[in-house]
Amino acid sequence: MSVRMPELDAEILGRRDRIVTALRSIVPGEGVIAGEREMRPYETDGLTAYRQLPMVVVLPETTQQVAEVLRYCHDEGIKVVPRGAGTSLSGGALPLGDGVLLGMAKFNRIREIDFENRVAVVEPGVTNLAVTNAVAHAGFYYAPDPSSQIACTIGGNVAENAGGVHCLKYGMTTNNLLGCEIVLITGEVLRIGGKHLDASGYDLLGLITGSEGLLGVVTEVTVRILKKPETARALLIGFPSSEDAGECVSRIIGAGIIPGGMEIMDGPAIAAVEQFVHAGYPLDVEALLIVELDGPPAEVDHLIERVETIARDCRATSCKASRSEE
Repeated sequence: MSVRMPELDAEILGRRDRIVTALRSIVPGEGVIAGEREMRPYETDGLTAYRQLPMVVVLPETTQQVAEVLRYCHDEGIKVVPRGAGTSLSGGALPLGDGVLLGMAKFNRIREIDFENRVAVVEPGVTNLAVTNAVAHAGFYYAPDPSSQIACTIGGNVAENAGGVHCLKYGMTTNNLLGCEIVLITGEVLRIGGKHLDASGYDLLGLITGSEGLLGVVTEVTVRILKKPETARALLIGFPSSEDAGECVSRIIGAGIIPGGMEIMDGPAIAAVEQFVHAGYPLDVEALLIVELDGPPAEVDHLIERVETIARDCRATSCKASRSEE
């Protein structure tokens, strides 16, 4: 079966060779991918229902290269789509047939770890989990933990304002982002924020976070790292209905208890997960609530008792607490 290149505007198609040549002069070596077969991995992201080959893929390695690519595309009226690891399910990095796909995978270095100020300065291609792995030896971690954290990148997390199960207590990316270096479409390089907690003036970081690359391309990120809690334990609570489980969530928060994380599963999800991973989930309930509590051991023990009481008042049929963090 033959696969054709994307349908390009006649004017863009006629300029394509010249565009590719110009981009290769900015990003030499193997930094520009223009062959149909080689561009196939970039035709979609996690939202696989949409597939489109980009006009060309560019993989810069330095902020200067990013600036020159964007400046050239701006001058030539060429669209640019930044891309991290491509794990997005919301269409955050979908390519355009008449645009440049700017892949940031080569920006994969951790530039600085500052334990005294509890920050890490990383490039956008560093994976989410790599930040935690880099600081774990000193008892620190990076809090936002989306389900794709083993693969998704910090740059993509900034673009999508990624969260994860622990965002309930520790916040989304925007709550853990202190500064960034961003390149505008004109090629201008800006530094916003830094190691300090809050910058004066307009909250430009809040504007950039979640903007999906529409305002610029992030080339450096300063994130907050946290001390790992002394202990973490989980409660597995079964309910006769999803409504009862939802009521329990409401009452836990209403009681002023902020768990490290809470996850809910209905009956079909419980059955599917148990059949796959054999985690020991009860199959005689219609809803499961997993409540993770973290902090000093005495506090966690106290909170477990309070949550168990709330759960019983919400008609819980089973309640099982982990004995240790493991």
